[in-house]
Amino acid sequence: MVSFLIQKSENLFKNIPESLILFLARFAIAAVFWKSGQTKIEGFSLDIIAMKMQLGWPQITDSTYFLFEHEYALPLLPTAIAATLATLAEHILPILILAGLFTRLAALGLAGMTLVIQLLVYPDAYPTHATWLAIALLLMYRGGGRLSFDHLFFQKSS
Repeated sequence: MVSFLIQKSENLFKNIPESLILFLARFAIAAVFWKSGQTKIEGFSLDIIAMKMQLGWPQITDSTYFLFEHEYALPLLPTAIAATLATLAEHILPILILAGLFTRLAALGLAGMTLVIQLLVYPDAYPTHATWLAIALLLMYRGGGRLSFDHLFFQKSS
């Protein structure tokens, strides 16, 4: 009976298209980092789930600089540079990942950010960071899938 259930569930799950799984993984990791990036700026906001948009020139908030100086306090990087790089990465990399463009490279960037956050900022948040890292590793390993610009532009000809 148990063997039968395992076989049936395995057959069921094998029928889920890999491209759908990879798209959901891309959406999930992009949403996490995009929303984090949105908290660091003012003047522009875009929330595709809530269907809200504010157009304007994005500027890094004073509170972002404060957090990078006092709470995050990354070694070796000046506050302004760390805040700017993180804010840019949290906007550019999720767009690339959601579009499935240069997916592996963008996922590598998010994996790097995740490791910095885990090792230098919030070491007790390892369950969350392990989840992000697992998604990033999946995308680095498999790429963006068929529902991606990578597949459209860079697929190998047969």
